[in-house]
Amino acid sequence: MHGLSRLGSARSTTSSPPSSPRFRHGRNKNIAGSRVGSGGGKQNLVEKLVVVLISAVFKRKGVLLVAPLLYISVMLLYMSSFGFDVVDLKSVVVVRERAPPGSVYRSPQVFQKLWPFMQAEAIANNTLMTAWNSKVHQPWKPCADRSNSNAELPKSNGFLIIEANGGLNQQRLSICDAVAVAGLLNATLVIPIFHLNSVWRDSSNFGDIFDEDFFMHALRSNVNVVKELPEDILQQFDHNISSIVNLRVKGWSSPTHYLQKVLPKLQHLGAVRIAPFSNRLAQGVPSNIQGLRCLANFEALRFSEPIRMLAEKMVDRMVKNSSQSGGKYVSVHLRFETDMVAFSCCEYDGGEEEKREMDIARERSWRGKFRKRGRVIRPGANRVDGKCPLTPLEVLNCIELSALPSINLLFNKFILIWFLVKYEYLLLKLCFVLLKNKFLKCCANTLQFLVIITG
Repeated sequence: MHGLSRLGSARSTTSSPPSSPRFRHGRNKNIAGSRVGSGGGKQNLVEKLVVVLISAVFKRKGVLLVAPLLYISVMLLYMSSFGFDVVDLKSVVVVRERAPPGSVYRSPQVFQKLWPFMQAEAIANNTLMTAWNSKVHQPWKPCADRSNSNAELPKSNGFLIIEANGGLNQQRLSICDAVAVAGLLNATLVIPIFHLNSVWRDSSNFGDIFDEDFFMHALRSNVNVVKELPEDILQQFDHNISSIVNLRVKGWSSPTHYLQKVLPKLQHLGAVRIAPFSNRLAQGVPSNIQGLRCLANFEALRFSEPIRMLAEKMVDRMVKNSSQSGGKYVSVHLRFETDMVAFSCCEYDGGEEEKREMDIARERSWRGKFRKRGRVIRPGANRVDGKCPLTPLEVLNCIELSALPSINLLFNKFILIWFLVKYEYLLLKLCFVLLKNKFLKCCANTLQFLVIITG
């Protein structure tokens, strides 16, 4: 007696398993298709074409991926964007990537090559002399509309206090922006406070640098300006300006931001403070706001009397010493200070000492701004793009090669010490050549810094 099979009936005499239902279904479908006619043949032909096309694409996939990479590699090699130097160190071959052209500071080497030519007499014909022969003489246009100069200003919405940080030029820009913001908010501007800069450490106030009375008088028809807060406002804040709320405005904020965020606080509190205020107003603003900027910059801001008297003496001296060129002169301010070089993220040839000094300066002045995630510092790319400050050696090279008639230079004491110690002899050689060619009137050297002045 045979028991029932797990795979089929007990009467089954074959060991073959039953056909798959999917196979049976497909076979029946083919049979049905053959009964219908030749439509199935066309369908099979299309399927075969699709399969052939897909297989061809997959077979050429490697070529399709390699072709763009091959093209890019050939172009990079053709343009010489990458190069390598092979160095043999005691049977050990070291392959070093060569820096792209113009990405490394090599001015001292350039100076040594140009030195024989600098010792020769200067070229008499100088095309730069045509800079004074301007054919276009257009009068200055006023910054603001003077038609309503006698109109009274509307009632103030409150007092605006700003803190101008940075160097003198940044402080000037902050003052101009403060005038524009005060006009936008219809606020009374308090004479700006100067932040004590960590580099310059200059404790001068606004009145030490600029003429306060003239500043207030020039803006009287556009913005109300006071020297200090009135007594009632001081009592409201316990005679402590630090108690006044400080609005942390983002850099390059739009006029709309000031109208929506700052104006309500100003009207509610009666006085607001914005510190720091450097670059806190966008560049692209309506013409009426830009006009206030222009008015403050070109008319309202005037140096204090001691500074103006000193400047007049310097200009008179330079004109007299430039008698050979008809009183024409060029004045160059060599700005090569620590903070500027650190902010540029450029590398020179000071080695580890330079890198350490620049890292400390960046951390001291900008507190981690250059260490943020995603921040990539590319000194070589900065130099190729022309964003690196000129060293005193480079400026003197330009002066000697340009053959200007009379040059007046001032090297300030904030020149980086590592640079000055390393290239002091080169600077002195250039000074001698400039003196020989009568480009400079005086050249003096001190132990800490180099000063080149006229007189």
